[in-house]
Amino acid sequence: MLSDKKLDRLFYTKQSGIHGKGLFSHVKFIRDDYMGEYNGPDVTENGSHVLWVEDENDVWIARDGENILRYLNHSSKPHAEFRGFELFALRNIAPDEEVTIDYGEAP
Repeated sequence: MLSDKKLDRLFYTKQSGIHGKGLFSHVKFIRDDYMGEYNGPDVTENGSHVLWVEDENDVWIARDGENILRYLNHSSKPHAEFRGFELFALRNIAPDEEVTIDYGEAP
C-alpha cells in the first residue's frame, strides 16, 4: 500500500466537471499500472465514501475511504478499476487528467 504522502505525489483534487471534487493525476500512468489502495476502516453500512468489493468468496466487503482515492468520480468510460481495494489503470492516463472508475451496481 502506498502511503498518503506517496499518493499525494501521484494525485491531487480539484473541482470536477463530473461531480464535486475529483481526483486528478500529477503523473502519467500506463495501462495496468498499480495506482494505490483504497484505505480506511472496514464498515458494514453504505456512505458517501464507502467502496464495496466482492471478495474471493463472493461476499461483499466495504471500506470507508480516508485517503485521496475517495475522490474518484464515476464514468461509464472509466480510466481505472479496483481489483479488490487496489486501483489499476485501464488505459494510459495523462498528467492533469481526471481519473474515474465505474461505480457499477449497488451490492
